[in-house]
Amino acid sequence: MTKSSEISGFYKFTVADRIKAVADFAELSQEEATLLQKPSALGFDAANRMVENVIGVMPVPMGVAMNFLINGKDVIVPMAIEEPSVIAAASNAAKMTRTKGGFQATTTDPIMIGQIQVVGVRDPYRARFEILAQKAELLKHANAEDPVLISLGGGARDLEARIIDTFQGKMVIAELLVDCRDAMGANAVNTMTEAVAPLIEKISGGRVRLRIISNLAVKRLARAKATFPKEALGGEEVVDGIVSAYAFAAADPYRCATHNKGIMNGVTAVVLATGNDTRAIEAGAHTYAARSGHYASLTSWEKDANGDLVGTLEMPMAVGIVGGATASNPIAKVAVKILGIKTARELAEVIVSVGLAQNLAALRALAAEGIQRGHMSLHARNVAISVGAKGEMIEKISARMVAEKKVRVDRAKELLEEFSRS
Repeated sequence: MTKSSEISGFYKFTVADRIKAVADFAELSQEEATLLQKPSALGFDAANRMVENVIGVMPVPMGVAMNFLINGKDVIVPMAIEEPSVIAAASNAAKMTRTKGGFQATTTDPIMIGQIQVVGVRDPYRARFEILAQKAELLKHANAEDPVLISLGGGARDLEARIIDTFQGKMVIAELLVDCRDAMGANAVNTMTEAVAPLIEKISGGRVRLRIISNLAVKRLARAKATFPKEALGGEEVVDGIVSAYAFAAADPYRCATHNKGIMNGVTAVVLATGNDTRAIEAGAHTYAARSGHYASLTSWEKDANGDLVGTLEMPMAVGIVGGATASNPIAKVAVKILGIKTARELAEVIVSVGLAQNLAALRALAAEGIQRGHMSLHARNVAISVGAKGEMIEKISARMVAEKKVRVDRAKELLEEFSRS
């Protein structure tokens, strides 16, 4: 019998009926289907309102990074991630910098950019001039769409316009600059761009096509700085090795992709734990890294006069603490409470500090001992679990594999059989 993924009215099914339909299609065992139905803190009712065609909730481990001192305040940082050693590495890096005052972090105002694309403009330079000439009216019209945001001190602050050359000819791009306060801001910005689109069409004589937020949030930056004592790192030779590794990343995009991935290990884990949009942050980060035309490091590392290591990180950070999954996911609410923050800017400062710590941890491992050593123990445990090891057997198998430097599934299976016979 031919199977079809075209199931009429699937979105109208109850969650239980969806699971049954998918289980039948994929020939899931009863045990596999039951896994999808296991309860979680994010119940099916909430999940069903967040996304379409819900059949379950995908759990991701959430741990906490310790030792963080950010702007003079001690912080415990929730991190949701499946990769071993990341949380431990961030905690260790944060501990190293405490004697030098921890992390100093700042943010710019929470300004997001909403773009309105105008095509078919006969005289684009005149159109740009006219759009800017009517800025006040356009901002007034945009702000009328969100009186709540205005009451909180936010709203459309400015309007810019530029002309871009494309293979379809010149286009006029009008850009609303919106202060989103403690929200990420996508809904507010998109609503405002929709509202001003008809006026911009009338002013420009062209046709508006796209009206949407940009995830390259260059007006909403977060910055962190920290000093790491050479003694804590393992000596001045290690400091030199880290600076050399940074120089490699700054010059070579192949190295830099992994370098920046290390930063995002920390950043994305906190973004996910707090219910924010990981894809938006990642897209903005990597685009920002390539804004010069050359894909480069988001961090900078240098040795100061004392021989200590000084690191800085600057990147777009469009996160919120109101609205979206942060408001609907109970675990995200708990994560925000653990952080003890009251504003989106504070959250951004925490995230960028964790990103800097994570980068330092990765660079130190590379410069001092090799990245694999730090990963091996936790990875070995995961491999042991994957072949069915339980309880004390997990530790016995993982310890043997680490000692042998053979952390592989086939070796884990052999050891499981060997220890099971003894």
